[in-house]
Amino acid sequence: MKRIIGWRWWCLFACAAGLAIFAAFCLDASAQAWVAQHREAGLKNFMRSVSRFGDWPEHIALGCVLLALAYWRRNKKWMRIAAAMIVACALAGAAARIVKISTGRARPSVQTEAAWNGPNLSARYNAFPSGHTAASTAFFATLAIACWRLGAAFLLIPIVIAFSRMYVAAHYLSDVVCAALIGLVTAYFVAHWILSPIGNRKSEI
Repeated sequence: MKRIIGWRWWCLFACAAGLAIFAAFCLDASAQAWVAQHREAGLKNFMRSVSRFGDWPEHIALGCVLLALAYWRRNKKWMRIAAAMIVACALAGAAARIVKISTGRARPSVQTEAAWNGPNLSARYNAFPSGHTAASTAFFATLAIACWRLGAAFLLIPIVIAFSRMYVAAHYLSDVVCAALIGLVTAYFVAHWILSPIGNRKSEI
């Protein structure tokens, strides 16, 4: 792990994140219209499966398998990495859950005049942000931070999951973009907290 990034980089990240969020909200309607025009029965069924198996329980289960394998191999480095992935996934998912209950944004599939309804426990009004995307991004971003050569390829998974959530009309573009940012920030801090002690060690991959 590298030392914690300086305030200049955080300012740059904040500006980039702000622009991404603004653009996402502006493009919500266009993105939703494009998705609606390109829906196909076969692809929709596939995206439903991606959404079904791309939630936080499956990520936690995978993390536990990795943790068990690392323990079996007596590999302390990968035990830490697997633990960090699990913690990041759980924290990002919890953060997304709190925000979505607080905002009460109606899902694209809900026909309602009020898009934002305030605190609401109904799943129909828990669109913002995407819990699937936040949890998956945090999980695999932590892996990428720990081992970029291995983890970079796996970052495609949260992207596919985010697209699947839009494809099945569960979320808007802004929901998945904001969720991805939550996941990235969570992954960074969890990785810095848990993985710093092994940062200067030689990779054992």
